[in-house]
Amino acid sequence: MKKFHISDILTVITGKMVSIRSMDGLYDILNYMSKDNLHTHQIPRVMRECKPYLIKQFPELGKVETNFENVSNNSILTLIGVIESELGSYFEVEQLPEGVHKYIDPVAEMVMLQKE
Repeated sequence: MKKFHISDILTVITGKMVSIRSMDGLYDILNYMSKDNLHTHQIPRVMRECKPYLIKQFPELGKVETNFENVSNNSILTLIGVIESELGSYFEVEQLPEGVHKYIDPVAEMVMLQKE
């Protein structure tokens, strides 16, 4: 297991960029969980793979998802601070179980996405 900041986890759960480390935080958690080295166009798919496993590991974080629905970008850091003070800063995250993450060659996936 590896520790990640609550804002990295919430970025995956909510689908809203709330990571205090921005894309670096998102890449780090998704690469770790998937045991892959993702490219930008693969991020949405792997977020969908990881989200249910993060909610299963941290049900209390799944409950705060609705807090982000109508939050302005200016208020995100304040909201993260409140949630962090209530629930903690860092959480030990497990990698995805074998067979959950589907490895797709990044170039092949780009071609597939262009055909959609």
